[in-house]
Amino acid sequence: MSTTTKIESLKVDVPEGCNVIFGQSHFIKTVEDLYETIVESGTSIKFGIAFAEASEKRLVRSDGNDAELVEYAEKEMMRIGAGHTFIIFVRSGYPINILNRIKEVSEVCTIYVASANSLEIVYADVGEGRAVLGVVDGAKPLGIEGLTDKEERRELLRKIGYKK
Repeated sequence: MSTTTKIESLKVDVPEGCNVIFGQSHFIKTVEDLYETIVESGTSIKFGIAFAEASEKRLVRSDGNDAELVEYAEKEMMRIGAGHTFIIFVRSGYPINILNRIKEVSEVCTIYVASANSLEIVYADVGEGRAVLGVVDGAKPLGIEGLTDKEERRELLRKIGYKK
């Protein structure tokens, strides 16, 4: 057991045009259950999943329907290195299309973030393991939206099909 704890952060490398979902779960079947949940959602989302085992072989387990995104997920999970966490890179869709289904997977404990922004994971490193303390999603606000900003937001939601 370590007597020194270091608080650090790690910038997640999110592929161009992708969104990311990062969370924590508790069982080896996480990868298969997340895969099935996303496929069963009926969306045409392309995705890659990686999950870090916390005991036994302590492998990064992976799956998905897009080889490039699976490889990204594996690489980032090795860098993150926090046991029982998972990362899903999504292309050709948005996390909002699958997020509630993912939350309902029996072994999923927490969703830390679902975003297309730059991400930084804040963690405690205790030597043998890492604990996720939180996630920095994007940047600080620059101001409060005005009337033009509200109209732009409304137009964007209609343009991408989330509002009529």
